Amino acid sequence: KLTPFRYFKHAFDILLGKYDDPDDEGQISHFQALSTALSSTVGIGNIAGVAVAISLGGPGALFWMWITAFFGTALKYAECTLALEYRETDSLGNTAGGPMYTIENGLGPKWRWLAATFACFAIICSFFTGNAIQSNTLTQQLYAQILSITGPDNALMITNSFTLLGSESNISIMHVIIGVACASIVGSVILGGIKRIGNVTSYLVPIMAAVYVMCALFIILTNYERVGESFNTIFTMAFNPPSIKDPAIGIAAGAFISFLNTMMMGVKRGLFSSESGQGSAAIAHSTAKTPYAVREGVVALLEPFIDTVVICTMTALVIIIFNGDNTLFTYGNLVEGSSAVMIEGQKLEGAGLTSAAFAEYISFSGPFLAIAVVLFALSTMISWSYYGLKAWTYLFGEGKTSELVFKIIFCVFIVIGAAASLGPVIDFSDAAIFAMAVVNIFCLYFLMKVVRAELISYTSRLKSGEIKKFSH
Repeated sequence: KLTPFRYFKHAFDILLGKYDDPDDEGQISHFQALSTALSSTVGIGNIAGVAVAISLGGPGALFWMWITAFFGTALKYAECTLALEYRETDSLGNTAGGPMYTIENGLGPKWRWLAATFACFAIICSFFTGNAIQSNTLTQQLYAQILSITGPDNALMITNSFTLLGSESNISIMHVIIGVACASIVGSVILGGIKRIGNVTSYLVPIMAAVYVMCALFIILTNYERVGESFNTIFTMAFNPPSIKDPAIGIAAGAFISFLNTMMMGVKRGLFSSESGQGSAAIAHSTAKTPYAVREGVVALLEPFIDTVVICTMTALVIIIFNGDNTLFTYGNLVEGSSAVMIEGQKLEGAGLTSAAFAEYISFSGPFLAIAVVLFALSTMISWSYYGLKAWTYLFGEGKTSELVFKIIFCVFIVIGAAASLGPVIDFSDAAIFAMAVVNIFCLYFLMKVVRAELISYTSRLKSGEIKKFSH
């Protein structure tokens, strides 16, 4: 019954603390839980992911990102409601939740093997999706900025070829320095636990989002006459993208393949950006202070809207406005073997394409976008360190030694990601994301009745006045 839309206003009331009781069970506020979850989703996917989707699938890919977000709200709501319903609390009031606990406590102990399987994939994902990819993008962005100042002949900037993770990587001393610096920053935060993570991300996420959104909004408003045309292009090319011109397959088959490609690009990048159905956000939301599982599920459904409908749309509009009438590059006509486009003799891919679009309208945007990428990446790594840690302790138990081992390995992968080639990192990451989603959605399917019963109970108590706003 379109729960995400019916409870949209209620979600903001909860987020503003109107229902917060400091004595409720849990560790962090609704806002901190949302910030922690958003900090893992609002990131490289919004800058590089949108550019990849548009360059590969055309502007119409954004439409399918919206569709993914529409259904993603329901997935986020369900998985986070169940995470609160089946979370565990120890004698000190520390909570632990997420798909691992939902599977074991919801489906029963005989399914613990499936919970352990999910935990394994979550750990792998934390090392690659939430860590190495972020570190790699951050490092490349900073390296490019420093290179423009020092030049390529500086001893710190000269690259040498090494084999890392089975692929050839071009590494300089500066890559290693940036990686170690990032590992030090992230390490100092994650050693403080979820409360420190919640405190850091509750400040970091609004700041980084504001900087990025303000730059994008400035470009969109100063080119307002192109906005209507851009939306028309998005809707038109969602169903009628440029057809693949290959005599061997024919015009009709080429058009159909192009349509499928556009839809697939939008769905894939939409899922990567919002993490809907993956189950990772449920780990953060399970620590929220609330006695009502549905309440946190309602807060969680805001994530796909903020991440995809707002921030990804702004990125897409900037790139579409920048390209005009295909004057700079032709959608889908890419450099062979990559998602890069050629603009004025320069090969641009992912964040590079977004940077070029921003720089066209804001001459000094390079440093600002570099700062945004750094903040996006750091916050994502910080949040994913917590997701991976909870999966780690589920498998190996809690304890200072066990947790320290995970945190050290996590920080090592930051340095590896800074130096490695992006190809194998993405391959590991995509496989782990897919595996997490399959296990998580399997669990959601069999616990739908619980989600529905919780919603009916919460709604009736809300309407009867039993659940009231808390007087601060």
